[in-house]
Amino acid sequence: MDDQQLEKIREGKGFIAALDQSGGSTPDALAAYGIGHDAYSTDEEMFDLMQAMRSRIALSPAFDGDHVLGAILFEDSVDREVGGLPFADYLWSSERIVPFLKIDRGLAPVTDGVQLMKPIPDLDALLSLGVKKRVFGTKMRSFIRLADGKGIAAIADQQFAVGHQILDVGLVPILEPEISIESPEKVAAEGLLKAAILERLGGLAQGQLIMVELTLPEIDDFYSELVHHPGILRVLALSGGYAREAANARLAKNHGVVASFSRALTNGLRATQDDAEFNAILSASIKSISEASLT
Repeated sequence: MDDQQLEKIREGKGFIAALDQSGGSTPDALAAYGIGHDAYSTDEEMFDLMQAMRSRIALSPAFDGDHVLGAILFEDSVDREVGGLPFADYLWSSERIVPFLKIDRGLAPVTDGVQLMKPIPDLDALLSLGVKKRVFGTKMRSFIRLADGKGIAAIADQQFAVGHQILDVGLVPILEPEISIESPEKVAAEGLLKAAILERLGGLAQGQLIMVELTLPEIDDFYSELVHHPGILRVLALSGGYAREAANARLAKNHGVVASFSRALTNGLRATQDDAEFNAILSASIKSISEASLT
């Protein structure tokens, strides 16, 4: 664990940029960017186009360490270069933005109102890649649809079990048990999830740190116990499908929580924009999200 990166995440101002669209979410991300499915015919071509979008964001003067604490990258991006450097190295050495690696392989079918992560058979190789590429930590996503105690307990067990494996190699895991913003039982699910996380934090060894990334709650400051827990380095909020303005408004009411936005970050960006327009839109987005993360 890099001490300077640790201090940046712990004390820095700004938010985490989620640039980790994977195979399943990439087509929609490219379509929102103005690149239709007819622009590519293979996964390789699709990922090339996605990398071009990510590179344009990373190289923009608006994307700087004064407003962006960290960036979550897909495995394909970690293996590529930006600005003549490996992506993770560029983020830290050029912009003082802390790099993270997405490690999950998508969601399993719904069971007990939740979707666990699919198995990660190549987890050891992914973690070795993360260490080799000098990322600070990792991120993995599960999905909660209903306030089912059994299902939410299974989500928490799985997230923490894999989290311990990540800690064992010296990386900091971001646990992301997302709750659907459309859940008819969202408030109850938030209560069950918070209790499950607090219970399992007792299994951390002294000095071990994790991060958690959660859906913006219905009750302001609902996750304050997690914000102030000694085992949690930082609590992040995902936009979860809320429009940027709505996500920012909710975020500002949750003190000590910082954003980890993807769609809310890139909304309005288009491949056809010239650099001046692209950078202006990205700058406005970054500044608004950063300001909402300051409370």
